[in-house]
Amino acid sequence: MQASPNESTREPARYVLTLAVASAQGQVAAMVALLERHGAYIEEFAVFDDALVSRFYVRIVFRLDGDKASGIAALREAYAQLMDGFDGAEGAIHDLSRPTRVMIMVSKADHCLRDLLAQWRRKELNMDVVAVVSNHADLGPLAVAEGIPFHHLPITADTKPQQEAALLACIEQHEAELVVLARYMQVLSEEMCEKLAGRVINIHHSFLPGFKGARPYEQAHARGVKLIGATAHFATSDLDEGPIIEQALERVDHAYSPELLLSTGRSVECLALGRALRYVLEHRVFLNGLRTVVLR
Repeated sequence: MQASPNESTREPARYVLTLAVASAQGQVAAMVALLERHGAYIEEFAVFDDALVSRFYVRIVFRLDGDKASGIAALREAYAQLMDGFDGAEGAIHDLSRPTRVMIMVSKADHCLRDLLAQWRRKELNMDVVAVVSNHADLGPLAVAEGIPFHHLPITADTKPQQEAALLACIEQHEAELVVLARYMQVLSEEMCEKLAGRVINIHHSFLPGFKGARPYEQAHARGVKLIGATAHFATSDLDEGPIIEQALERVDHAYSPELLLSTGRSVECLALGRALRYVLEHRVFLNGLRTVVLR
């Protein structure tokens, strides 16, 4: 029977399967066989075996054509059963047609926010920006101009618990799945980091652990650095010590003033943060103790 026009033009449904598991033989074969039984076509396949800790990481992009897509629930259930037979397995099947809900937090610097919003508008990042939150009001007009809810949550040392409670309420209100600290110049409390573990990406204006704290580019100038770097990492209760997702650099020399180092650094920060966020949105990033595995 000839397919209807709607069936013949229907885009295939695309998904990402992720798995982190104790290393053992037969795991790849089991996953491939599972996908084949459910009519999946594998488009990408990336693996990494960390022999130092005997842990295996897998990322598979696959599609389900036509009415096979209706079987995704059955495939997810079968995958959960398969993982039950693996030692220490963590994984999921993610629908690539569903953007991740992202909240962006800022202070006064606008370069990272503007860059992320530009990539979002160009559909280069598979996300919905559900809100912008700041401890200052300066970037409110930018968020409003983009049609994004803006929340001004000022903070002092005395009001930090109340501010973070309001922040958690904001995350719940907007059902944010991921929080991006795009030059948010406040340290999240240990309790907040624990509640949001693995869900907060921060950009640090240096190669960690170098040049922490205030005025990093003046510190870099004073040391006569030859490379300017930036580090995107998961936020933890240890200041700027979370698992690193991506780093970027630019070569500089003795002729760079602190102001030119700052300008160069802003560009590098945008590059590192944008890449890190894209890797997370594409389900390429796995936590591996104090490190990450990024399957490309």
